[in-house]
Amino acid sequence: MPRLKGRLRGMISLNHMIYLFVIGHIVLGLYFVRSGFMHFKNLKMLEGYTKSKNVLYPKYAVIGTGILLLIGGIGITLWVYPKLALFCIAVFLIFTTYMMHQFWKVTDPMEKMGEQINFYKNIALLASVFIMLGSL
Repeated sequence: MPRLKGRLRGMISLNHMIYLFVIGHIVLGLYFVRSGFMHFKNLKMLEGYTKSKNVLYPKYAVIGTGILLLIGGIGITLWVYPKLALFCIAVFLIFTTYMMHQFWKVTDPMEKMGEQINFYKNIALLASVFIMLGSL
């Protein structure tokens, strides 16, 4: 863990940092578990959306990404096989961000804004995965 300097040193103890880390990885893990579950619950809708993005074999892409999300989310939540879990999420985020949120190709301003939001949200989630990998 990084050393805190100045005013923060006395405010946050190592125990507090551990609690915050545990809470953070549980919340992040459950976010991905829910997303994975929703892939299966909304399979038909997501298949159509994925097909509209010209992804090959959209149904299998949705199922595969749902599996990655569930494996990664459960692993992060329970902190079981964390490297595998974080790898699954990183693979999901890298491919999904590029394939599904190509905002630079969108001409409609509202649709472009939605794609940009999702693109940069995924980049921030990927950064959190890298931070967690750095803590191992």
